[in-house]
Amino acid sequence: MTPDDIADFYARRADLNAEDYLELDFDFECAGDPREAAAHLCSEQSTAQWRRVGIDEDFRPRFAAKVLELHAEPRPSGFSIPVECAVRGAVHACSVTIAHPHGNFGPRIPNLLSAVCGEGVFFSPGIPLIRLQDIRFPDSFLAAFQGPQFGIAGLRDRLQAQGRPIFFGVIKPNIGLPAAPFAELGYQSWLGGLDIAKDDEMLADIPWCPLTERAAALGEARLRAERETGVPKIYLANITDEVDRLVELHDLAIEKGANALLVNAMPVGLSGVRMLRRHARVPLIAHFPFIAAFSRLAGYGIHSRVLTRLQRLAGFDSVIMPGFGGRMMTPENEVLDCVRACLEPMGPIKPCLPVPGGSDSAATLEGVYRKIGTPDFGFVPGRGVFGHPMGPAGGAASIRQAWDAISQGISIASYAATHTELRVALEAFGGRG
Repeated sequence: MTPDDIADFYARRADLNAEDYLELDFDFECAGDPREAAAHLCSEQSTAQWRRVGIDEDFRPRFAAKVLELHAEPRPSGFSIPVECAVRGAVHACSVTIAHPHGNFGPRIPNLLSAVCGEGVFFSPGIPLIRLQDIRFPDSFLAAFQGPQFGIAGLRDRLQAQGRPIFFGVIKPNIGLPAAPFAELGYQSWLGGLDIAKDDEMLADIPWCPLTERAAALGEARLRAERETGVPKIYLANITDEVDRLVELHDLAIEKGANALLVNAMPVGLSGVRMLRRHARVPLIAHFPFIAAFSRLAGYGIHSRVLTRLQRLAGFDSVIMPGFGGRMMTPENEVLDCVRACLEPMGPIKPCLPVPGGSDSAATLEGVYRKIGTPDFGFVPGRGVFGHPMGPAGGAASIRQAWDAISQGISIASYAATHTELRVALEAFGGRG
């Protein structure tokens, strides 16, 4: 690029109509001039060739992505991650904010991703390492999306669960049980105090436990639990499948007794989720398979909060995400970034319930609550409920007892002295989390 060409990919916010642009935050490492590399990054994701040969025209003023801010620091040691085919030269670590005109692709998630996470970004000249750290949408873009149908307030109303976390449980064993014993485990957990008993994200519509039988068994068990406890319950059925089966499985699961649906967002695809949201009559809950493949490395890929924002945009009422603790291998600040992406204002799009999960139990509830700083979250043990030595009812009771202690300002250890289920949970799971 010539110096003039480079300059034409830079702009001041004050000179742009903010409603016409998404804002993208990237970190990247480049070889060569950082200012030119950032201009290439804008060019490649928008107007890679901005005029026809021999014609005096320039499509960049309307269609080009523009650099708003750029910060660069030399990296004398070279790239932080070896890249076999990387271009040679002086290496800089850069942070850049780019304004991208959303009129280039319209309110379409596949086209959005093709632009801001596609070939133009990850094959931009001189930039072998890049990570999309965040994305922000103007109200003019958000207006075309439905977002969550129920959101946090709708889930709370359905469950009569105000002022506290919503308690999920992943029925275990997650794979192998036929419908009847699987439903019995869910029933026991509801009696103990769970709000939501859920299919594991890997449990499909499978011959040894067909969704039609599983939903019928869990639906009947849910109604029994509601009668016996006097409070509403949710059976969260996993309908992850080929996109052309989503509507069919939605209808089947609800007809048989499910009253919320789980979808593995990235394997199914966010456009498929958005299609399902238009049809859905019950809350939609996201799970996180495949997300770590994009987000695990700090120097490459897509920050998980971007994917959280996109799941909320597509219409999920709740997003289950990698949570705190060593097993999930996710930095605490990244978990909190994803929680905020569910809760913070997003134009007309409702907040969705964040559910950070991973090896949780009554022993970890207080730590999760203190880190998040609000009861607007879901808590999703698996073995912490279904592996409790006193069974699922005891495991669920231990979670509710832990919350009772927290809400009353009593130490969990002291409360456990007079609450057997909690004491047993601390003995069994106290070293995990």
